[in-house]
Amino acid sequence: MCNCATPGNRSNATAVQTVDLNQVKDAYTQAASVCSRRIVICAGTGCMANGAMKVFDAFHIALQEQGVRVLTAIDPDEPAQASEADEMVLHLSKSGCQGFCQMGPLVSIEPDGILYTLVRADDVADIVGETILKGALVDRLLYRDPQTRQVCRGPEEIAFYKRQTRQVLKMCGAIDPENIAEYISLGGYSAARRAYLMMSPETVCEEITESGLRGRGGGGFPTGHKWELTRVQPGPKKYVICNGDEGDPGAFMDRSVMEGAPHSVIEGMMIAARGIGADEGYIYVRMEYPLAVARVRRAVTDAEAAGILGDDLFGSGLNFRLHVMEGAGAFVCGEETALIASIEGKRGMPKPKPPFPAERGLWDKPTVINNVETLATVPIILREGAKALRGIGMPNSPGTKTFALTGHVANTGLIETPFGATLRQIVYEIGGGVLNDAGAPDPRGFKAVQIGGPSGGCLTPDHLDLTLDYDALRDVGAMVGSGGLVVMNQDTCMVSVARFFMQFTQNESCGKCVLCREGTRQMLALLDDIMEGTATEETLDLLKKLAIAVQKGSLCGLGKTAPSPVLSTLHYFRDEYEAHVRDKKCPAGQCKALADPEILADRCVGCTACARKCPVGAIQGYRKEAHVIDVAKCVKCGVCAETCKFDAIIGV
Repeated sequence: MCNCATPGNRSNATAVQTVDLNQVKDAYTQAASVCSRRIVICAGTGCMANGAMKVFDAFHIALQEQGVRVLTAIDPDEPAQASEADEMVLHLSKSGCQGFCQMGPLVSIEPDGILYTLVRADDVADIVGETILKGALVDRLLYRDPQTRQVCRGPEEIAFYKRQTRQVLKMCGAIDPENIAEYISLGGYSAARRAYLMMSPETVCEEITESGLRGRGGGGFPTGHKWELTRVQPGPKKYVICNGDEGDPGAFMDRSVMEGAPHSVIEGMMIAARGIGADEGYIYVRMEYPLAVARVRRAVTDAEAAGILGDDLFGSGLNFRLHVMEGAGAFVCGEETALIASIEGKRGMPKPKPPFPAERGLWDKPTVINNVETLATVPIILREGAKALRGIGMPNSPGTKTFALTGHVANTGLIETPFGATLRQIVYEIGGGVLNDAGAPDPRGFKAVQIGGPSGGCLTPDHLDLTLDYDALRDVGAMVGSGGLVVMNQDTCMVSVARFFMQFTQNESCGKCVLCREGTRQMLALLDDIMEGTATEETLDLLKKLAIAVQKGSLCGLGKTAPSPVLSTLHYFRDEYEAHVRDKKCPAGQCKALADPEILADRCVGCTACARKCPVGAIQGYRKEAHVIDVAKCVKCGVCAETCKFDAIIGV
């Protein structure tokens, strides 16, 4: 018996023997060999919201109606046996996020290498009848490249996938996240076993340091150095915390890893625990991620039942136990000390540093905190070696980085590229180019990319060939951050973009320090003045001075980086700010208060009420005909809009 907690062998009891990973791998491979094909339904949050489970159920019914034997789980403890009556046995399974979110629900068919997009339950009968039974393609469900119009059979032909290097995300869209045996069959937990049986804490930290791995959650602090600082602290009790409190608007990288490969995160935590000498850990997940919470909890339960988590790991005599905790949704809890306070049952508010968590963290014990992506990268390093990670990316930023690519771009979704990829490659090759507001290709190109969420900054067309790595981005006033990439077209108002992020950080400020609490409020008010046309040139100087003060004087990372979108847009789009202030115009035409006044012809009935009330005679027109406003005369007093009973007047 392999003692794995698969769907056919669920148990909450503590395992009574050490798991044999090789035995599990062989048993799973043997059990899976009975299936000639595998149909994988993307069951990440995005596809689930679009009806992925209806597609899954429709496949189950349609295949059974055709007499096809269907396995929805591969259980190495109770393997299915093929019989002569079975003409075909298929494995129908779910996966985590496959990345191409806007094209979901996604259905992959292996080993055929077929990817069907925008699949609905009504499409399943055609897929079963044509592809499964006849080996033909359903062309209407294949992806069509928006530029070349080429029909793509699968990921190997789709630019969105071809230009990526998927390491952390490799398992997310391929394996069943709820089957620990499948994870083990692909080498899962072998790195943890190596750490506990063949390495000392010192050598674990040394290998991570040698790999050059840097934290993927924001500032890029060297992971091995952080572990070493914690390892050398005295005392028998230490903790490992996984920071899954991903709060940036539009960011969903960590969520997708927890949903699609939760065991990789657990394994990374086990290795971190071995490196620093911890026997207990916490996975802190946002409450707004219910699917991630459920799958992480199941993964922990299954690992305990299999004898992987708990006591006497791999027969080493060492213990490690994990707890899953839901965060209450506060953005500031992504900061280390605020997160620790939340776990301790206190209000999530940051503390001054030093002491750092490596010295005095959770319950005043030495603690290592890494984000989800960082921990999911750790097993890859121990399986493939530190030099393998060094062979990808940039010398000071080795490896890959996941990004959530959103905004005015043809292909949105979850991507992974080596550090050193350029903005041009991401926007135009992986992203498929920039779209206008109508969703059509925009020949004008993009205007800016916001990178790093509320903590990051803007990149412009001048940065198209900038390599995306920690050092290069820092030099231009931006940061990798958690990995959000929001592409904006030429019709985007950069002042409103800065205001959007300032509104977010102002709302999320914990209020502990005055500069962050009051400074962000005042910055938001100044941005409102600019967008409403009441600001002066002195407003811009005051905004910059205030932003620098908040940046320098705030206590935690939220406050220190909150001004970044304002400072970067002021730097790169100063002329746009000045147009709002000097000319009272929004170049992008997005700020309603600065828009030219207009009477909508399709609503105006020619009642002349507005013309009679206008104090400067700016409205002209005949009775029962649409009126017009003389923009040069209009003083935007608003009397006409108040008078109009048909809501025909805008921009005043």
